Amino acid sequence: MLNAAEASMDMAAEDDAERQRNRARLYAPPKGANRRPAGGGRPRGAARVDASQARALMAQTAAEDARLQGRG
Repeated sequence: MLNAAEASMDMAAEDDAERQRNRARLYAPPKGANRRPAGGGRPRGAARVDASQARALMAQTAAEDARLQGRG
């Protein structure tokens, strides 16, 4: 659908500069839409994991993997 709109706008444009402006308007994000969350991309309540918790999680994952593959 965007290709049809772009083609229609290109045919109506008088020069390349107008075509570029039309494309920029067509593909621009909606007004008021943020591309990234204000918090830097990570939720503020993100859980922190220390080294011992990470090792325990890796051990659990390895045990579950072995169980699912029939080795345990």
